[in-house]
Amino acid sequence: MAFRRRTKSYPLFSQEFVIHNHADIGFCLVLCVLIGLMFEVTAKTAFLFILPQYNISMPSSESETVQYHYGLKDLVTILFYIFITIILHAVVQEYILDKISRRLHLSKVKHSKFNESGQLVAFHLSSLVWCLYVVVTEGYLTNPRSLWENYPHVYLPFQVKFFYLCQLAYWLHALPELYFQKVRKEEIPRQLQYICLYLVHIAGAYLLNLTRLGLILLLLQYMAEFLFHMARLFYFADENNEKLFNAWAVVFVVTRLFTLTLAVLAIGFGLARMENQTFEPEKGNFNTLLFRLCVLLLVCASQAWMMWRFIHSQLRRWREYWNEQSAKKRVMVAPRPPAKLIKRESGYHENGILKAENGMSPRTKKLKAP
Repeated sequence: MAFRRRTKSYPLFSQEFVIHNHADIGFCLVLCVLIGLMFEVTAKTAFLFILPQYNISMPSSESETVQYHYGLKDLVTILFYIFITIILHAVVQEYILDKISRRLHLSKVKHSKFNESGQLVAFHLSSLVWCLYVVVTEGYLTNPRSLWENYPHVYLPFQVKFFYLCQLAYWLHALPELYFQKVRKEEIPRQLQYICLYLVHIAGAYLLNLTRLGLILLLLQYMAEFLFHMARLFYFADENNEKLFNAWAVVFVVTRLFTLTLAVLAIGFGLARMENQTFEPEKGNFNTLLFRLCVLLLVCASQAWMMWRFIHSQLRRWREYWNEQSAKKRVMVAPRPPAKLIKRESGYHENGILKAENGMSPRTKKLKAP
């Protein structure tokens, strides 16, 4: 196979066959789409999978620019990039993470967490750089008022729409990966929680035309998550490396404050001052009081939930640390009991029998009957 060396063959289309060859199956499907570009009959259909759809030429001061909006055809494009993401996932796992984990000799639990953090470090780093590039080139950092001005932001630049499609593709691919990677049942609920949270927030920003605000919030979130998973990787390499967790804790708290501040500023104040506050879904305008309250409630609830989990984990970590320190102090302070002196009879023991000094066994005294 393309990505892994197999020492054992499995029945065709069996469960084990699909699990061990899912990346190769995805590669074959992607290859079929790419081959479709070579023929005029299938080229239009192949472009539906590869390129974002719903492009419109809009006049500008210098020349015409191409803008995009969303539609049902985006699902086809997202499906194609789900297979691309599955292939990249297998490449990172096979050629990077597996080689490192073999040298570390991790247990099964740590091996699973190491693979999870390794994959997320690669994704968060690439998304962080990509998102920062988009935000800087589009001017969203230099002009914060652009986050809510001219709402609804129905028409998107190519790089903004493509970024959102790839983000949705990655987090959707994470659902079947739980099956392909044979994640333990105890870990599935925790991973499903953050996967669903990412999907809800990214899809909500994309469908409700809050893409500019969503880019800034994703940039902050990915920065904190990148530090967290890097700290986990260093911890698995050497359990004494815990300093990066302290840096992550500071960044995590600051990120939560910035996220809440930007959400309230853009939605609570910015959109509330816009003139057009009518519900027009056909035009992409959702700027109503109920809409703003629901979005703010969702953002605040998710941030409060994440902060509660953070505080709970920190308190548990500190409790374990102080318990270990107090246990060490008790061991050091506890006095040793004095050694008891054992009075031995004269002579020596041989084969469990007391012998006299002259080699004869001592006679036992006979007790006279009363």
